[in-house]
Amino acid sequence: MTRRATVLLVVLAGLALVGPWLAPYDAGRAFRGFVHAPPMIPRPSRGLGVYPLVLEDRVAQRFVEDRTRTLGLPWREQEEPVFLLGADRDGRDVLSRTLSGARLSIGVGLVSVLGATLLGSLLGAWAASRGGWWDEAVMRSADFLLVLPVIYVVLVLRAMLPLVLAPSSVFALMAVIFTAVGWPFVARGVRALVAREREREYVLAARSLGAGPWRILWRHLLPACAGHVTVQASLLLPAFILAEATLSYVGLGFPDPLPSWGRMLADAGNVNNLAHFPWTLVPAGAIFLVTFATNAALQARGEDRIRFPEQEVASS
Repeated sequence: MTRRATVLLVVLAGLALVGPWLAPYDAGRAFRGFVHAPPMIPRPSRGLGVYPLVLEDRVAQRFVEDRTRTLGLPWREQEEPVFLLGADRDGRDVLSRTLSGARLSIGVGLVSVLGATLLGSLLGAWAASRGGWWDEAVMRSADFLLVLPVIYVVLVLRAMLPLVLAPSSVFALMAVIFTAVGWPFVARGVRALVAREREREYVLAARSLGAGPWRILWRHLLPACAGHVTVQASLLLPAFILAEATLSYVGLGFPDPLPSWGRMLADAGNVNNLAHFPWTLVPAGAIFLVTFATNAALQARGEDRIRFPEQEVASS
């Protein structure tokens, strides 16, 4: 289970890195005359190609296929654009924007996961090793954050800050906020595992050989928590991606024309688009696939639920 979760995180990180290079067009490029163009279905006639679209009714934004000729796939140089997943309200390619948006949406999720797992692991391990009122202070802080409605806390924290920020500032701000609300999920489990492992024979042997507390913590106790940390990272990633989508959807995230998945859903989120241009909801499908893939990777064969930190604390 841990291996599958690790592989999934690596694959998603790779998608975030190479997504913009896989996009056939620039994410901000608008094609005049192709507003809300429907998806073009590849056909095996004369090689793998598509029929070009012709605007039949500008008012109704209705397109028809020109079956007298074919175009190649969008990665080829050609005069007319090809929209495999359709176009949005500005005539921008939905496929290109979805692939480019993976860098922002998955990227902010991965950076936040890294921050939350690092901070939670250090605080949980330190609390378990020190004990006493230090342990109580860290765990009560974690409990306080865990009982709060996370998405509302994120919205309030973001709304308290300036609404107009540079994209890099928005990215850093989201990562800090998500890290602040995510570390308790990691810290509780790490604290329970370290409290259990510190009395094992190999730790006592290292202590008897003169190893200091920080060396024992770094070389022995934290590696014992690697499985739990990986699982929690895979659980937090889709939650952070959904949080980014929520912030961008309500106008507190990345500004237009940046193609984050939440920003794209904000552009598509009205009844008319749902009824007539459903392909503009492709980013919702991308978020669903990431969420589904993480849950599938975390489920061991024959299990019907995932072990959460609270269950590990209760069993330790």
